[in-house]
Amino acid sequence: MINKRKIFSAFFAAVVAVSISGCSMIQKTPEAIANSAVAVVNGEKITNDQLNKDPNTIQLIAQAKQQYGDNYSSNEEATSIIKSQKEQILDNMITQLVLSQKAKELNIMPSDSKINSDAQAQIDKMKKQYFSGDESKFEAALSQQGLTEKAFKDMYISQVKSQEVQESISQYLTKNIKITDKQIEEYYNKNKDKYTELPNKMTLKHILVKTKADAQKVKSRLDKGESFDTVAKEVSQDTATKNKGGDLGTIKANDTNYDSQFMAGANALKEGQISDPIQSNFGWHIIKCTKKITYPVKKLSEVKSTIKTQLESDSKTKLINEKITQWKKDAKITKKEKNIQ
Repeated sequence: MINKRKIFSAFFAAVVAVSISGCSMIQKTPEAIANSAVAVVNGEKITNDQLNKDPNTIQLIAQAKQQYGDNYSSNEEATSIIKSQKEQILDNMITQLVLSQKAKELNIMPSDSKINSDAQAQIDKMKKQYFSGDESKFEAALSQQGLTEKAFKDMYISQVKSQEVQESISQYLTKNIKITDKQIEEYYNKNKDKYTELPNKMTLKHILVKTKADAQKVKSRLDKGESFDTVAKEVSQDTATKNKGGDLGTIKANDTNYDSQFMAGANALKEGQISDPIQSNFGWHIIKCTKKITYPVKKLSEVKSTIKTQLESDSKTKLINEKITQWKKDAKITKKEKNIQ
């Protein structure tokens, strides 16, 4: 079981670690460095200070300290990773700022009072969960880490604001999305294998090679009648299965432990069929389905609500991503990665 008090303490430690790092930086460099812009979005700055106080950066620094020690800043590998990760965090901050600006423009920005209230509610829940509601124990824990409740709350306000802006934008954009019975029926007819009484099963063998050309050579040999097991033992790059003739055993048709492209290719095979070259994240495969067990498909009426929920979710995600991409494209964004400290 996860020790929640330890997680809580680690979180405090991460905050303090970055706070100490920040103080050191201020002593060594001009205060202007902290206030320098690392990005400008439609005239609004994101500063080094804001970047370093982002919860994701705090977690990043805590992980660096854990892996490389307190002197992580003198480790070339650590500083390179931190810089790269900070650039990704900055990209997320830019997106959040674009969304906040758009929420203000659309007059759907959550009020400061609501954000503050929700943040306080989360802190109160934390007090109850970790400290049985004992205010003095909570304050003592903060004090031990050199923190005030206000500083701790400020972090939650930032997180809650991001979450609630995203929710407001999502509700605004997707309020008119409707899924028709025709869409549900079409999806059902194209994906009946997803709605069987039990997950379909298939017994598979595969040969993994590095390139498409290599896979085509394997397929050619098999088409000429060579044994799948023999070819697998000779050329397969999958050390776990090659000596077994590429045997993967029997797996469920919806098994998410396998690469999605691999599974799509395997599911398309009939019993006894050998695939053409199929690419996955691991290389190129030739797959053989030696046995297939299929189950009856549920009636549309039994899965209609499930399909509707799935299609609504997919449509909302697609629309939101398209809009955010367009808003970022339309925004005047200047990134200044060289200023990241």
